[in-house]
Formats: sequence, structure tokens, C-alpha cells
Amino acid sequence: MGNRLSKIATRTGDAGMTGLGDGSRVEKDHLRICAMGDVDELNSEIGVLMTEELPASIAEELKTLFLQIQHDLFDLGGELCIPNYKLLNPEHVAQLDLWLEKYNQQLPPLTEFILPGGTRAAAQAHVCRTVCRRAERSIVRLGWDEPLYDAPRQYVNRLSDLLFVLARVLNRAAGGSDVLWKHEKKETK
Repeated sequence: MGNRLSKIATRTGDAGMTGLGDGSRVEKDHLRICAMGDVDELNSEIGVLMTEELPASIAEELKTLFLQIQHDLFDLGGELCIPNYKLLNPEHVAQLDLWLEKYNQQLPPLTEFILPGGTRAAAQAHVCRTVCRRAERSIVRLGWDEPLYDAPRQYVNRLSDLLFVLARVLNRAAGGSDVLWKHEKKETK
């Protein structure tokens, strides 16, 4: 793997095609490339989240968690890049389930919808959640056309849930609370 990235500008994509990890070439707007791009964007947004000021009581713990997720997302991108290749396993999904259980136990039950917001870190976690949902839709869409393993779809599904929960955790750890949606009930005539 020593020299794989020694040349970034190859000009091989100038005609609208790009290479997959198996050497095949597809259109740059191919469903597989769109899914890879959404996962890459999610990974970048998590990188932004990691630069936010996180509450001191959970900062190191969450930075370690987010770094593991970034590695997992890089593997997910690799799995999407090579058709019929497997990098994510049920254990990756199980880890997200453990984190979901751990952090959700710390929160009061929701009785209302919440709005993205509160602290900058919580708001950025919500941005990550929405990008994750888009990545999930892209992966599901690709899976209707081409065979995919289950773990990628399951991983992004659980990850979006975890990001929602962590947004709530971030607000509470910073001394705030959820930003509740206040729906006005209008009388019908």
C-alpha cells in the first residue's frame, strides 16, 4: 500500500468515469459512487464534530467513539468501492447497539419531537445524523440494484440513531436540554 496515493490528480476521471477498487470503471453518478460519496461526507462531518468543543465530562470518551466510527466508515467506503467485498461485520453493528443502549439509558424519555440545536456540538451531531440518513438511503437504493451485504445498511441505520442520542447527550452534558418542537394546534373550521 506504500505508493497507492502518490499521485492524486490522474485525469482519468475527466470524461465522467471513475475507477472502483476492483479495477472496473463506472459513471461518476453511479449509485455505488453516490453511496460512497455520502459515506465520505458523513465521515468528514464527524471530523468536524470532533473539532467542536465537547463537554469536558465526556470529551475524551466521545472522541474515542467518534474516531472508531470514522475508521468503520472508511471500511464501509472500502466495502462499497469493491463489489462483493466485505469489511463490516455484525460485530460493528453490535458495537453501535451497545453504545446506543449505554447513552440512551442516561436520557429521559422523549415525549415531544426535538429540534436540531442546543450547543454547536449537538447541532453538528444532528447534521451528521441527517447526512447518515442520506447515506443509508443511498446504500438501500444501491442494494435494490446490486447485491450488498447486510452490515453496511444496518450500520448506517444504527449510526443515525446513535447520532440522535449523542446530540441529546451533548446538550445535557453541557448543562442544557433538548430543544422541543412546539406545535401550535390550529382550530379547523
